[in-house]
Amino acid sequence: MTPPNALPGALNHIRVLDLSRVLAGPWCSQNLADLGADVIKIERPGAGDDTRAWGPPYAADAAGNPTTEAAYYLSANRGKRSVTVDIASSEGQALLRDLVRHCDVVIENFKVGHLKRYGLDYESLQAIKPDLVYCSITGFGQDGPYAHRAGYDFLIQGMGGLMSITGERDDLPGGGPQKAGVAITDLMTGMYATVAVLAALTHRDRTGQGQRIDMSLLDTQVAMLANVGSNYLNSGKRPRRWGNAHANIVPYQTFACRDGHLIVATGNDGQYRKFVEAGGRPELAHDARFATNPLRVQNRDALVPLLAAMVREKDRDDWIALLEEAGVPCGPINELDEVFANEQVQARGMQIALPHPQAGEVKLVRSPMKLSALPSTSDKAPPLLGQHTDEVLREVLGKSGEEIAALRAKRVL
Repeated sequence: MTPPNALPGALNHIRVLDLSRVLAGPWCSQNLADLGADVIKIERPGAGDDTRAWGPPYAADAAGNPTTEAAYYLSANRGKRSVTVDIASSEGQALLRDLVRHCDVVIENFKVGHLKRYGLDYESLQAIKPDLVYCSITGFGQDGPYAHRAGYDFLIQGMGGLMSITGERDDLPGGGPQKAGVAITDLMTGMYATVAVLAALTHRDRTGQGQRIDMSLLDTQVAMLANVGSNYLNSGKRPRRWGNAHANIVPYQTFACRDGHLIVATGNDGQYRKFVEAGGRPELAHDARFATNPLRVQNRDALVPLLAAMVREKDRDDWIALLEEAGVPCGPINELDEVFANEQVQARGMQIALPHPQAGEVKLVRSPMKLSALPSTSDKAPPLLGQHTDEVLREVLGKSGEEIAALRAKRVL
């Protein structure tokens, strides 16, 4: 399935038909595009992916004027080709079925059963492409009593337990459940979906057999509870919210400095001892109540106010210098301007700029996947709506200019 003139990439032999929109599905397909796959993003004529309108902010042109491309959309659609197709029309459905014959993977995040009415469900497409890998992403999965419910990241963070462990302690000011600052369930579902697609492609290459992947936001959220979920299953005790502290390690939290905030993460007794010595309070290392981590956890309400008073005596950068020299894990809480100005972030090339037909160039966050033998971030900016419709129909399906014009006249494209 290698597309013509494919750029180097681990997946440059793979073509993906991406019927997904918003975040979880596009995050998966962007990962595949970063790894070299030819991702054909199918969008509604005239409107496109919902996130195209999720602004401001929008990318700006050379004069500083906003374009039509919302920054939210730009974050999840790098490296793809946009094709507009009206899937509600019979001709649009036939066009997509033709495209599927030339693709390895389909990704979709419609409600359960929605695509069956269009003949674009797994069973219909598997009949014409037996080795197809078909990835469905929904809120609750393809079966079970909630299967037909709509699922959104915020709801799933609550239903899946994340908000029960996120937020300040209930007995402190501001205590209560809190969602994460980014749509982490959507993002993690996209990441798990990426892994599943790669596994299914490996299986196909070995056996010639395609398969359906059933990804659920709720499943993902339950899975990513990780050690907290395991703690509950093995103790039967509900975990509690700890804010910026840790349930099992003290001190492992934020502290207010004289001019900002500092994270201190002492993972063992030696690091704790170095921390209080650097702060001029060595007696806290020898206090019998605080000598070991279990004792510090037991006596956190006595210890933490003492540490907080100690930390307030110095500026943040002075603390960081002291603790780095002492070998105590620590760090600032950066605003985003500080993140992208950080020397390590810059050295790792995490900000990129790609050519864009409206904005001249757009600033994006690059993929964190770094492969020694192959590039792992696409050099193509997120596409304009329908930017590649004619190109893909000519290249993949062999459509003539007249045929494409006729489809456009019928508002199929």
